[in-house]
Amino acid sequence: MQKILLSLLALAACAMATSLGLMAWQGLGQRGLPEWSTPFQAVALANGQVFFGRLDRPGGDYLVLRDVFYIQTRQNPETKEVANILVKRGGEAHSPDRMVLNRQQVMLIEPVKEDSKIAKLITEQGASR
Repeated sequence: MQKILLSLLALAACAMATSLGLMAWQGLGQRGLPEWSTPFQAVALANGQVFFGRLDRPGGDYLVLRDVFYIQTRQNPETKEVANILVKRGGEAHSPDRMVLNRQQVMLIEPVKEDSKIAKLITEQGASR
């Protein structure tokens, strides 16, 4: 009788530990993004690309980035001078209006300060379009 009681107690302890572990694991997956105090964020991906835009719908396995910009390096063929320019995404053949990013591919997200060069360039380009 005592063996049965110990077995039931051990089984109950295992079930409780499994339940607690499952609840903790589910809770980790439901964490969202912090609230941003700036209108634009920089999003760096695992492949090294960096995009700037407005994060939308932060929950779940995917992030949505709207008003997307990226930096493109161009070289003047005559002078060989290299310049970095900010390009608004959307001029591509498929005319995307947003990017849907797999959360697992996002390495970091940082706010873009409103007085930064990037924010000023985004504002200038947004006003011209």
